[in-house]
Amino acid sequence: MTKTTTKIGFQHVGSFLRPDVLKQARKDLANGTIDQSELTDIEDESIRDLVSKEKNAGLDYVTDGEFRRSYWHLDFFWGFEGIDHIHYGKGYNFAHEETRDDTAILSGKIKFNANTHPFIKHFQFLKSVTDDLGGVIPKQTIPAPAQLYIELVRGTNADKIKEFYDTDEDLYKDIKKAYHDAILAFYDEGARVIQLDDCSWGLFLDAGFLATPDGKAYANSGIQDILLDLNNGAIEDLPDDLTINTHICRGNYHSDFAFAGGYGPVADTVFAKENVDTYFLEYDSTRAGNFEPLAKVSGDKRVVLGLITTKSGDLEDRQVIIDRIKEASQYLPLDRLWLSTQCGFASTEEGNVLTEQQEWDKLALVKSIQEEVWG
Repeated sequence: MTKTTTKIGFQHVGSFLRPDVLKQARKDLANGTIDQSELTDIEDESIRDLVSKEKNAGLDYVTDGEFRRSYWHLDFFWGFEGIDHIHYGKGYNFAHEETRDDTAILSGKIKFNANTHPFIKHFQFLKSVTDDLGGVIPKQTIPAPAQLYIELVRGTNADKIKEFYDTDEDLYKDIKKAYHDAILAFYDEGARVIQLDDCSWGLFLDAGFLATPDGKAYANSGIQDILLDLNNGAIEDLPDDLTINTHICRGNYHSDFAFAGGYGPVADTVFAKENVDTYFLEYDSTRAGNFEPLAKVSGDKRVVLGLITTKSGDLEDRQVIIDRIKEASQYLPLDRLWLSTQCGFASTEEGNVLTEQQEWDKLALVKSIQEEVWG
């Protein structure tokens, strides 16, 4: 297990709304009116501006807002050798709408190459910005290994696996090694906090899905053990001064959600056995259930309560949030709890339905409650 840091610090889950200039630049690239180098220049300037705003907002740990990505997860997958970007023909089904139809599919053996995976250069740039500014620490967010596996076995994507892997165990081994190599590459560039974003566990929480024949088969397939092994295997034998956190998400697309349900069905696996330092958990609505599963969080691991929603610009009632923190402390001591938003503001480039000012107002509320409750 990685070494637990003494301070969680004020940090945001990861993504921010893309500025208009960046949205226009992406359209211009698609239309052929600018080239990739011009887009990169606009991304660089947008990220410099964002990090400065993050520092001014009092954040201790900052991200690049995921400004260079279209999706929170797929762009990272596409950077591996042996994985291709295709259109699936159908998007992910959220509660009220369907996403775009991009996916990741096997085209060979999975490998990580620091010279070709674009996220290494992305982090190098973020680190250079934080070094120039001083007083803030860069945080790298990536999708969890379990999330990659879920994408690779999605429907007809799974047909490709047997073309390149004789056994499932060989696939698991390559996923874990590719991730381990990637994490060490980030570390070599100066990353000391890496966050594994993970929607895969949401499949076990949603009663509606689990009531279907596919859901019942999925729940009884033993896949929880596979996902746990993938995540833990990827983060074995890492440097002691590297913090590995995870954000467990129920889907965040254009202010919509994919899964509902409390954490009970995965608590004995994820909370008790996943070898991370801190869990960022979504608790912004009744969809998340109660706090009782927090009692399963093992060892000295901590939980960041995502009580402030990013799906709406409306500010929460301050006292309600404080009361909910006190309620959660019945199951996990207050010194192992912290506060954040429930997710990013733009897990995909579409972004959630709120304004840039509202996202900063949300973070200001988080910070002020942190200071009142924890000092």
